[in-house]
Amino acid sequence: MSYCRQEGKDRIIFVTKEDHETPSNAELVADDPNDPYEDHGLILPNGDINWNCPCLGGMASGPCGEQFKSAFSCFHYSTEEVKGSDCVDQFRAMQECMQKYPDLYPQEEDEEEKASEGVEGAEAAATAAEAALTKEAASS
Repeated sequence: MSYCRQEGKDRIIFVTKEDHETPSNAELVADDPNDPYEDHGLILPNGDINWNCPCLGGMASGPCGEQFKSAFSCFHYSTEEVKGSDCVDQFRAMQECMQKYPDLYPQEEDEEEKASEGVEGAEAAATAAEAALTKEAASS
């Protein structure tokens, strides 16, 4: 026999094997594309960046969140021939901030590579951001 009980905020439903063998009669509601509470991907329907997207891995918050948002926004809206090439300063600021917090943003490269990175590092970050945007667009 099926039954339900409430424990605090949780509702516990016990069902029998027979309950599971019976086809569901639940009606599915179509997604409302204008629902402001609906989960969205990286880019919202209006073209803005969804800073709450789990795909960003929390990078938009934390001690370097503003620098990340600045660099990522610059890259996203960049119209340069080499996308993001006009965002080197923002990516450099983000990288400098992240280096101040090695426990939160671990560096996987050697010290020598850090010293010689410069613009190449910013371009690599831009390429990684472009790959994330492309992947998100393909899955939407």
